[in-house]
Amino acid sequence: MADLKSGLILEDGESLVMEIEAELWATSSNPVAMALGQIRKFFAKIFGHSRRGFLVITNRRVVEVANVKECYCFNVGTTVKYLLPSSVKEIGYEKVATCGCFCPAFYLYYEGFTERTRVMLSGADEKTAQKTVDAFYKAISAAQTGNA
Repeated sequence: MADLKSGLILEDGESLVMEIEAELWATSSNPVAMALGQIRKFFAKIFGHSRRGFLVITNRRVVEVANVKECYCFNVGTTVKYLLPSSVKEIGYEKVATCGCFCPAFYLYYEGFTERTRVMLSGADEKTAQKTVDAFYKAISAAQTGNA
């Protein structure tokens, strides 16, 4: 059984394809924005606040996991959300120029009937972003057709 950072427990016969930790502090891959995000994260740690988000893609499902801790160790909130294949209308990635054209940021997004989620892929390039979108699509397609 895989030991995941997100804490998600895999089912029997399920294999991990990808676990993406969402960048929740920086707003882009611009070095200035990343530095400001690190400063915000540093002060939050001083005051005992932490938040982590994950997108877990397996061969059978796609799951969003969010954890919030206060006072350094108290888990005050955990959200685990399964994405239903029938609710995902669109999956893709966006390349956004930041800091002029020198620091492109890549975002994975998926749109459902009720909300749109956008996750910055840290340190990604075109190939990595495409691979992530393909893995997401295959997991959703397999779950919808029952071919897991």
